[in-house]
Amino acid sequence: MSVTKNRQSRETLMALAADAFAQKEVSGFTELTEGMFNAAYRVDFTDGSASILKIAAAGKEGLLSNEINLMRAEVAAMELLNRHGLPYVARVQYSDFTHTRCDGSFFFMEVMPGRSVNSCRAELSPEVTASLMRETGRFQRQMTAIRNDKFGLLGDENRFDTLYELLEYMFTHALGDAAARRIDLEIDADRLMTLLKRERGLFDAVEQPSLVHWDMWEGNIFEEDGRVSGVIDWERAMWADPFMDDRFRGHTRSAAFLEGYGQTEFSAGEARRIRWYDLFLYITMYVESFYRQYADDASSMNWIRQVKDAAWRDIQAEY
Repeated sequence: MSVTKNRQSRETLMALAADAFAQKEVSGFTELTEGMFNAAYRVDFTDGSASILKIAAAGKEGLLSNEINLMRAEVAAMELLNRHGLPYVARVQYSDFTHTRCDGSFFFMEVMPGRSVNSCRAELSPEVTASLMRETGRFQRQMTAIRNDKFGLLGDENRFDTLYELLEYMFTHALGDAAARRIDLEIDADRLMTLLKRERGLFDAVEQPSLVHWDMWEGNIFEEDGRVSGVIDWERAMWADPFMDDRFRGHTRSAAFLEGYGQTEFSAGEARRIRWYDLFLYITMYVESFYRQYADDASSMNWIRQVKDAAWRDIQAEY
């Protein structure tokens, strides 16, 4: 279990619920354990209603340098999407970033119907899975139509005029996190940054930042009766290139998703950018495993190492 999970006593949970729902009486709390980062609870009330409570990490232990004000970012992303009228996004009911009630920021949101695709993928037929991915692609196209004038992470005050500057910032953080813990990436960090700079023109081709979820893997997509019913965990949202989202990664990209998104082929430059985004994710996943203290999962670590190394080989193959 990740060291970032900030579980709270029943007494504290009752106090948080009282702040958010003063006119309601709690009938019970159920911890939600599928997620790997925040503590989360389903809160049931005596009137039959329910809410989801998410509590952020108490401090910086286990956090990566690119993980900045994540809960503020999540709330901001959800509120932005709701203002734009997009489907599948829960409404934030209450948020508190003061750390006065407990040692972490927290918020309550609507309960999303259904279950995560990751939790039931073995039960889904190939046809239903493809339909879900097409729906997800259409949603991503709607989401990335929301634009900004600067690039950057939603939770971070830093903003950048170019996508290259954002990527340089994020790679510098990721490589720095590895160096700080003496994690051997088997990648020459100086060479990586040199090649990134050499390919700046690829990234400068993206002139306007789009809203990107970044982490829309199957665990963050909900389904009900074979239809998408929710998208959760917006804390890593950013203003960036749409292709930076998880659905475009080499290990997840599907023909059905691309059909729904409306782009089934990529130019040479787009494909090259996508491979850089692959590398960034795999480096992040590898480093994260040590910071979160689940690097003892040999099977998972071997897979991450393989895809990381393959992405790095592909990028170097041009030189």
